[in-house]
Amino acid sequence: MPEKPSQSSVISDLSKYSTLSEFDNAINQCTKCVLCESRNKFVFGAGNPNADLMLVGEAPGADEDKNGVPFVGRSGKLLDKILAAIDISREDVFIANILKCRPPENRDPLASEVDKCEPYLKRQIELINPKVILALGRIAGQTLLRTKDSLTKLRQKEHNYHGKILMVTYHPAALLRNPNWKRPTWEDVQKVKKIYEGLK
Repeated sequence: MPEKPSQSSVISDLSKYSTLSEFDNAINQCTKCVLCESRNKFVFGAGNPNADLMLVGEAPGADEDKNGVPFVGRSGKLLDKILAAIDISREDVFIANILKCRPPENRDPLASEVDKCEPYLKRQIELINPKVILALGRIAGQTLLRTKDSLTKLRQKEHNYHGKILMVTYHPAALLRNPNWKRPTWEDVQKVKKIYEGLK
């Protein structure tokens, strides 16, 4: 019986996938962590494969797990409104998450789950090659920037992610819980819009 490839060889192999659809087909049956046992759908991501702006959230919720598409529940509707307010449509961007499968009860991702899933996101970013990345929420920002800094510290700054501009703002789900964060989010996305337009 052939030996199962090691985890490191599976991860290093991701560079062989040259299109998003090919990559999606290769990984959507992933069993690298226990989340595969409770998921309904693997949520790869969706949007423009040549997007200049990429949005990265935390993990799928119940609606996303059911539909296999990121940001389709109440958070997704709010995100669409936020994008529309700066004249950007969902079709213009690519949206993905740190995790591709829903954590039970929408709990925060575990470090072990992030470690296993992050190489997928990294390859997605390489294939899309956006000019600007907007991290939605503390966990997305901390994961991409490899920091423990608070969301307050991460906001309103242009960070460097492998040569790309990365900004961090509140997750739409947080805005549903606390409308007071809508104003600072509006300031963040206006700044993103300015950067995005300036790079065209």
